[in-house]
Amino acid sequence: MTNKPGQWLTAVMALCCAAGASAQQRPLVVELFTSEGCSSCPPAEAAIGQLSARADVVALAYHVDYWDDLGWRDRFELPQSVKRQNIYARALHHASVYTPQLVIDGRFDAVGADGSAIARALGAQRMSVPLSLSLHEAELLVDIGAQPQSPGCDVLLVPYLRHAVSAIGRGENAGRNLEEFNIVREVRTLGGWKGEPTAFRVPLSSLPHDATDVAVLIQPAGQGPMVGAAIQPLR
Repeated sequence: MTNKPGQWLTAVMALCCAAGASAQQRPLVVELFTSEGCSSCPPAEAAIGQLSARADVVALAYHVDYWDDLGWRDRFELPQSVKRQNIYARALHHASVYTPQLVIDGRFDAVGADGSAIARALGAQRMSVPLSLSLHEAELLVDIGAQPQSPGCDVLLVPYLRHAVSAIGRGENAGRNLEEFNIVREVRTLGGWKGEPTAFRVPLSSLPHDATDVAVLIQPAGQGPMVGAAIQPLR
């Protein structure tokens, strides 16, 4: 991956400005599969940090565990991240997984922080399922509106940590302090949605203690193209 984060963001912004104002759309979902043990990953994580400031993007970083054999265990790694990446590999017809891998809206993938791929996706129209998140007392409320003839979808809850800095002691990034953004701490299936009005209530006490925000993704079974996404800060 050769793009510098600043050049990458400039390319994205240029295309979005050229596209002009558009009708209200759901956010674009950008999922990065990354590891603290991968020397190519920090620029991609910096790009996720820049994307996380945008209202029209849900940017998530899934830390995987298969770099551990180089001598550094990523403190944010999750078996669920590896499972999700493997399902994408099958859905996107790849023989294997890799880092840094971006999966864009569940439709296609790109290596590292590919600004042109993100820019093209941001310029496209995106189907919007009615979805709202809110906090009430000690619960997260998830409300999904009606959309007839919608495919059967999974409703996924993805709590994440907004920002962290990790001192790396071994492996390819040994001696570096890595800045990390929107770090996924859990992937939970709340239930299904088939186009009818649906609501879920999630106790905040059930979320990972270090989660600062949550994303809800609505995605056809088998991790097909996204049809809904929203985020809600927890604090």
